Amino acid sequence: EVQLVESGGGLVQAGGSLTLSCAASGITFDDHLIGWFRQAPGKEREGISCISSSANKTYYADSVKGRFTISSDNAKNTVYLQMISLKPEDTAVYYCTTDFLGTVATMCVQGGMDYWGKGTLVTVSS
Repeated sequence: EVQLVESGGGLVQAGGSLTLSCAASGITFDDHLIGWFRQAPGKEREGISCISSSANKTYYADSVKGRFTISSDNAKNTVYLQMISLKPEDTAVYYCTTDFLGTVATMCVQGGMDYWGKGTLVTVSS
């Protein structure tokens, strides 16, 4: 059974930083893409960063490029999302997802994966 568990969300002031974690089980971590999506109130879910550890590829949405960094620890089956210079518009529930096929770009842009975590809330105050 595929399980994705996010952690690390919380309340932070604008300009602050947080690091989210996604612990994955039930998949062959090296063979899969892992992605971070977020959904703000009243908005659609958007892909913000995706990683393929086997291909050493990453993707970032323009909205987070230069501020967020995705990384993976294959030994721990965990993907991290380091977020700095946070803005109030980064407030959202952040979800972790996985896919076996495609590229990091198609994953983040098209979405539509079958497996998702329950999400972790990030709130950035102004």
